[in-house]
Amino acid sequence: QCVTTKQAAVRVRWIVEMEKLYKDLRVFQLEHPTKVIEWTGDKNICVAGYTEARSEILELLLPLKLYAGENQGLCAERDFKVQHGGFSEEPVESLIHIPGTRCVVTSGSSSSTLQIWDTGGDDSDVIKGTGVINLKSTSAKGSKIAPGLTDEPAVLHGSCISEVQLTEIATGQILYTVESSDSVSGLQFVNACVFLICASDGTLLKGDTRAPSTCHYPLEDSKSGLHWSFGLRSDSSQSEPSSCTVARLSSSGHMLLSDLRNLQSPCLSVSGFDGTVHIYNTMNWSTEGQSPQPVFSHRGHEMSHEAKYSGSLPVVTSQSWHQSRPKTLLSAATDGCFHVWDWVDKITDR
Repeated sequence: QCVTTKQAAVRVRWIVEMEKLYKDLRVFQLEHPTKVIEWTGDKNICVAGYTEARSEILELLLPLKLYAGENQGLCAERDFKVQHGGFSEEPVESLIHIPGTRCVVTSGSSSSTLQIWDTGGDDSDVIKGTGVINLKSTSAKGSKIAPGLTDEPAVLHGSCISEVQLTEIATGQILYTVESSDSVSGLQFVNACVFLICASDGTLLKGDTRAPSTCHYPLEDSKSGLHWSFGLRSDSSQSEPSSCTVARLSSSGHMLLSDLRNLQSPCLSVSGFDGTVHIYNTMNWSTEGQSPQPVFSHRGHEMSHEAKYSGSLPVVTSQSWHQSRPKTLLSAATDGCFHVWDWVDKITDR
C-alpha cells in the first residue's frame, strides 16, 4: 500500500511538471503492444502487434496539432487517426517500408517467409498482402530486414549472416548474398551500395553490392559474451560511409559509438538501463569509459501505466526519432500504449 501511495504521488508530481517537460505529449492506446514504429510518410507511421497469432497492422496519421505551430488552438485534429489497417496471420517482429512505394515488408517469429503488403491508398483503407519472399533456409525464422536503396524496390534480410541476401521484391531475384556463420542482430543500408550488418556478438560487417566480399570489424575480447544491437545515423540515403555514425548497445548496457572511417576505435562507452526513454547529448563525450547523465528522460509510459497485461511496470519496446522534427520522438511499450512527444531541453531552449 505504501508503494502504491508513493507511486501515485510521483505520478501526480509528474503530471504537474508536464507543462515544463514537454511542448506536446499525445497518447494512443493500441489493442496489442508493438515492437515496430516505421515511417511511411512525413506524418504517417506503421505499427503492428506481436503478442497474438493474428496481429493487426495499422497505418496511423500523427496528430496534426504537432504541425500546427503557433496556431495549435485552431487545429481540429488533435489525436492519432487510423488511415489504413489489415491483419497478419502471425506475430510481427519486424516491419520496414520500401521508400518511394506504398509497400511494407514484415517478418515474424514463426514463419520461413517474408510477407509483402500493399498499405493502400486514397481509394482503400485496407492493408492487404500481395506476396511472399521465401527465405534461404526453411528453418530461418525471425529474420532482420532493411529496405534496399537500389533503383528497383528490394529488401535486405536474414536471421544468420550466412543467409543474408538482397532480394528484388517484384521478381524475387537474389541480388547479393553474404557468407558468415554469425547470427544477425541488425542490418541497414548506408547508401545505395554500402550496407552494415551487426552480429549478435557485436561484430560489424561492411558490405558493398558491387563487391563479393565483406569487411569484418570484431569487438575486443573484454566485450564478448554479450548480445548486441545497433543503429545507424546518416545524413541522407546517399551518404558516404565517412559521414555515418554507428551506435551499438549491449545486453549489459554498454554503448559504443563508432565512426565508420575507423570502426576499430570506438568513440565512447556508457552503461545503464531503466524503463524509460533516455536522451543523451554526446557532443562532449570522450573515449574514456564514463556514466553520463541524460539531458531528458521520458517517463510517460510508467506514469500513465494501467495494469492491462501484468501488474509490473511496462517496458519500452520501440522508439523512433521524427524524420524532420529534431525534438519529437515516438515510443511504444508492452502495455500497448503509444506516445508521440516533443520534449524540452532546459539548457538549449532557455
